[in-house]
Amino acid sequence: MNFIVLTIFPEMFNPFWEHGIIKRAIDRSKILASAVDIRDFAEGRHRITDDRPYGGGCGMIMKPEPLAGAIRAAIKKTPLSKRILLTPQGRRFDQSVARELASSDGVILVCGRYEGVDERICHDFIDDEISIGDYVLTGGELAAMVIIDAVTRLIPGVLGGKDSAEKDSFSESVLEHAQYTRPSTFEGIDVPEVLLSGNHQEIEKWRLETSLIRTFLKRRDLLENRCLSLREIEILKKWCHDIEKIVYDQSIHGPDALSGG
Repeated sequence: MNFIVLTIFPEMFNPFWEHGIIKRAIDRSKILASAVDIRDFAEGRHRITDDRPYGGGCGMIMKPEPLAGAIRAAIKKTPLSKRILLTPQGRRFDQSVARELASSDGVILVCGRYEGVDERICHDFIDDEISIGDYVLTGGELAAMVIIDAVTRLIPGVLGGKDSAEKDSFSESVLEHAQYTRPSTFEGIDVPEVLLSGNHQEIEKWRLETSLIRTFLKRRDLLENRCLSLREIEILKKWCHDIEKIVYDQSIHGPDALSGG
């Protein structure tokens, strides 16, 4: 997998390449990663990459000539790579998009700046437009790092465990189960006893249930869009039964019932 980032601030990526999983992936030749300075393709002594928008308006627009030159240079290095513009107008980045990109030969990430890029770049030089969320960043550099990190984790051999990426949150449209480590007691709170039992079947059942609980409480929309397994349906039905019993008991024995209100 080859990542090429086109940016006017390539120095921002040097620390990113040199730490954690990204560094490990580079060292193991699982990925190639580089940042190209768009200014190198700008004309004139000042290497200007922006100009005023036609028709007036606030802010500046990235000029098409430097962007086109940088994209063409990147294509020469990796002809089969997808060319992606990072922009608030793009489709929302999520785990399914990360898996899609992980299956490609490479990705050329174009980091927008200012008020955006000349529209002719979008028409003729870009395969896809992606946004990492419904908010505005100063530029596409942080978005590029997010995408590289998420995609790199999915490349075989990058993470330590064989199934690590598949068991991450969102990989199966649910949040990851609760996690605990040593000590077994911390500030009066114990690790759930089942995790210390050594019974792997019971541990997996507990993990599935806590995964569903966390997803229901924090990201209910994920469950609404998920094709539930029979086991998951059984768990949700049990919760429904338990909740109905609590509500029923309260209706009989609750404060209103006792006071006659």
